[in-house]
Amino acid sequence: MATNETDRSQAAGCPVAGHGGSFATDASLTDPKILARPNAFYGALRSDDPVHLDPKLNMYLVSRYEDLQTVLRDPLTFSVQKGYSEQYAKGFAAEFKEILIREGGGFFPDAIMSDPPYHTRIRKLMDKAFTAHRVKQLEPAIAKVVADLIEDLADKGEADGVNDFAVPMTIRIICKQLGLEQFDAAKIQRWSHAVTQQIGRMQTREEMVKHAREICDLQHYLIAEIRARQAQPRDDMISDLVHARTDDAENATLTFEEVVSLIRALLIAGNETTATALDNLLFILATQPEMAKQLKESIDDDRLLTRFVEELLRIEPPVRGLARMTTREVELGGKVLPKGAHMLLLYASANDDEKEFPCPREFDVNRGNLSRHLSFGAGVHRCVGLSLARMEIKVAAREFVKRLENFKLAIPVEEIRYLPTVATRSIERLPLTFARRK
Repeated sequence: MATNETDRSQAAGCPVAGHGGSFATDASLTDPKILARPNAFYGALRSDDPVHLDPKLNMYLVSRYEDLQTVLRDPLTFSVQKGYSEQYAKGFAAEFKEILIREGGGFFPDAIMSDPPYHTRIRKLMDKAFTAHRVKQLEPAIAKVVADLIEDLADKGEADGVNDFAVPMTIRIICKQLGLEQFDAAKIQRWSHAVTQQIGRMQTREEMVKHAREICDLQHYLIAEIRARQAQPRDDMISDLVHARTDDAENATLTFEEVVSLIRALLIAGNETTATALDNLLFILATQPEMAKQLKESIDDDRLLTRFVEELLRIEPPVRGLARMTTREVELGGKVLPKGAHMLLLYASANDDEKEFPCPREFDVNRGNLSRHLSFGAGVHRCVGLSLARMEIKVAAREFVKRLENFKLAIPVEEIRYLPTVATRSIERLPLTFARRK
């Protein structure tokens, strides 16, 4: 967005994050206070040091929208595979790998977190599970899952938005998509936490061992499901991936190891990040009644509802940031980075950049550039399931306001706690009160 637009928004009295702020040179994203309420920190980074070396993470925090776009457009200079591998089980990688090989059926690197040209083949095969037909086919089932869960809780008048609504809702939906008929939701929640902690950079060795054994359990469960689809395909996403083919004569199908890694990624990312988006939706409904009113007025207007969801994703992105690593010396944001520099791309900060989004802390469904947010990434690594995630959030938003009203926090906002991870900004518990809509 042009600078003069930013100047006009400031002149109009718009609260613009990051102007005039500063931070201590030893400040780190690992600080629980910063993790919980990071926007002032992001703003200070953008203003004072947009490619900042975090002293505790030993990672460069990339905070400006234009710098993230530079990185996302060049997957060869800024490697996902190297950055992700360096981040994964940081400090305990060798032991973590040994546990999975010994007890979990094998160590299966995340095939989707790779670089071209290998990534190009994986993405082409993975897209077979996310056709427009498949996504559209799932919408009625998703609407029923959401409605049934809300109806079970509607008359109670109170619930935990995370553990009673968002998490069970997204677990049921992703299991429906994958074709997992027999599942333990509590186990999947533990598995999801164990996997995401591997890129969270805040686990101890004891926690790593506990998480590794949870992932072993997860892998055995998925391997059995995959073997069943190899023997007898079904109409589900696991079968789509097991039997996906391209016209590549040498690598026309996914290997067994690739299938395990991709199904694991879909199960975890498909519920963890979408649950975080729903937590954010419920938090906004409970703390900004004018937004709840606006959403209620939009539920019969698909265009307005779509824009509401996009602004929700911009202002409170489920993913805080993901890693990259430089493959050569390169200049970024006025700083020369050496080959092998480990970076964390702060999508949440880019979405809060006032040069791209004037008045970034204002929830504005009429923004002219809503589609430019980076909550799903960009470039060759843009989220493969973004159309499905958008649809899930939109369906859930519609059902929430159609069936419930008077959302309120049951605890002071200052008591909201977030999970200790730099990868996402996930609420631990969200006690709510509400009423059935008459």
